[in-house]
Order: sequence, then structure tokens, then C-alpha cells
Amino acid sequence: MSGVIKEQIELKSALVAAAEGAGFDLCRVARCEPPAHGDAFLQWLDSGQAGEMARWLAKSREKRVAPELVLPGARSVVVLALNYFQGESLPRQTEAQQQAGRFARYAWGDDYHDVIERKLRVLDVFLAAHGGRQRYYVDTGPVLERDFAAAAGAGWHGKSTMLIHPRLGTWFFLAELLTTLELPPDPPWPDRCGSCARCLDACPTGAISRNRPHHLDARRCISYLTIELKGAIPEELRPLMGDHIYGCDDCLDACPWNRFAATSREAAFQARAGTAGTLALRDFLALSDDDFRALFRGSPVKRIKRRGLLRNVCVALGNVGTHADLPALEIAAHDPEPLIAEHARWAIVQIQARISTESVHEEAAAESLPLPWRK
Repeated sequence: MSGVIKEQIELKSALVAAAEGAGFDLCRVARCEPPAHGDAFLQWLDSGQAGEMARWLAKSREKRVAPELVLPGARSVVVLALNYFQGESLPRQTEAQQQAGRFARYAWGDDYHDVIERKLRVLDVFLAAHGGRQRYYVDTGPVLERDFAAAAGAGWHGKSTMLIHPRLGTWFFLAELLTTLELPPDPPWPDRCGSCARCLDACPTGAISRNRPHHLDARRCISYLTIELKGAIPEELRPLMGDHIYGCDDCLDACPWNRFAATSREAAFQARAGTAGTLALRDFLALSDDDFRALFRGSPVKRIKRRGLLRNVCVALGNVGTHADLPALEIAAHDPEPLIAEHARWAIVQIQARISTESVHEEAAAESLPLPWRK
């Protein structure tokens, strides 16, 4: 073993220890080379299936398939994983909690960008002390991070397009540092999904399907619809969204590898007020702009603003709301924000139709009873 290789191995061992000390659950290394799915990404982007995200993705399309444009002289990509799993779903014991709406698990606690960037700065300083220049990102940079993560053995590409790790399941954030330092790469995991298609079957909107595993039509994805889409949600998709009001975990929940997932050590990801299921859906409709900012300060939910969250809440109420929710929706139907008002009016129509249908069924059931039992 040459002296240079020995130094690289020792530096990598020290880096892994530093990453663990910073709170990361996994630290792996890939070569800094064009990502395996670069061409597929460009084809997907050109197909229009990125929806409104295409506008900002297109600005960095060249960098996403050529990492040397992100950091000239980069030799290695350090891939970090941070577990955010908080155990099973939040309890839904009371009627109010049963109609609280669902937030994706990653959004239960503090904004992961803030949490992870603090940890990345520690590793940046560590590598800089060894002569490296770095660029680091938490899903906001022009990097196809899942390709590098798979190449580094931080998991394999699941059929849902999510990365799966045999110990962490699907419940982890990814981050990466591009560095000019040469570090020994790690081997990738083989695909261990086999014939399983539970994630594909679990998708409520058909954004991923058995016909095209490993492919996502973001325009139908509930995470896209509730977060990235800024305008009105297509009416044909609204009934398929159930009670999701920020993101969706359905394909992740379905993955059998998650039976091995352990609760995160990071306290910042614990559920906070607003996402813990203590507010009924209709309670969100009473939030002013100031209330919204106060409730979701430091949360990833803040990025969709009041108009986005209340739009989503109206859709959820249209799907699961009852007569008791109509007064709050009537007020929301006159909200100064047109986006909220339109979705509130849609929800009112859905609930009224449901009430009417239930009344018809009750009357039909009553007619079928013997005369003494009829009302």
C-alpha cells in the first residue's frame, strides 16, 4: 500500500468519525463523475413531468449532469444520511385528531435544511483543514444526490424513486459535500426490492405505477401538489389526495424495509405544535398570516405560506370533512386570497354532496325496515 493511499484511507476514517460526531447516521463516498441517470433526468425534465419545478431545475440542468461545473477540481462526493424517523404515525384517538390532516414525517419538526447545514459546516471545516475545497448542499444544490448516494452505497434506488437503506429504510435525509480531496469510494448496494411493488400500489394518484417503476410523474405526486405547485390543484386530482395537507408518505409507509427503521437520535425532528395532530383541519382555516408564521416558524411548512397550507386544508376537508366543518369553510370561501376561497367553495360542494348521499342512503335503509321501526 502506497503512502498516498494510506493517507487517503486514514483521512476517510477520520471523516466518518467526524460525521458520526456531528450527528449523521451514515457517511459514504462516491467518485465525482457524471451521474448514472443524467440523461434520464434531462429526458424527464424535457418531458414536462417536473411540472412547475422545471423552471428552476432548467436553470442548472448542465451542472446537474456535470458535477465538475459545480466545483471545478472536485474528486469525491461525500454522501451523508440523517435519520428523521419518529416512530409510528401520530395517534389519532379523538374525533378532532382523526380529522387533523396529515403532514409528511419529514416536516413534523424543525426545518431539516437548517439542522443539516449546521452539521455540514463542521465537516467542511474538517476537510478544509486537510487542504480540501468544498461545496455542500441539502437537496437545494445542482446535484443529482440520489445517484451519488446510490453509487456510494447509501442505499439503492427503490421503485418509488426513493432511496432505500437496509438499516434506515426510507426515512432519512441526504446531504453531500463535493470536495477536491481524493477519498476512497465505497461500493454500492445491489437492488434488493425484488418483485415487491407495494410502494407502487400505495400511490393514491398514480404518480408512480407498476407500468413504469423507478419513474415519477411529479405533476400527479401529492408532495408536488401540496408543496411545489403554487396555483390551483387540478380538480380531478383533489379527491385522490385524502387528508394529506403537506407532503405524502404513502409510498414510504408501504416499504417493507422500514420494519428495520429505528427512531432518530435528532430531537429537532420531533413533532411540534401544528404538525402533531392536535389541531382539527378546520382550525387551520382560522389562521391569520401572523398566526401562520408564528405556528410554523422554523418549520419546513413555512415555505408554502398561509395560502398554500389553507388551500391544501380545504381540499382535505372536501375529502373527509363533515357538516361541522361547513361554517369554517363558508368563512374561508370569502377569504381575500382567491386561491383559498376557490378551494373552500369546492370543499363545500363536496361535503354537501356527501351529506345528501348519506341522507338518501339513510332514507332507503329506513324504508326497508318493518313498519313499526320506521321513523
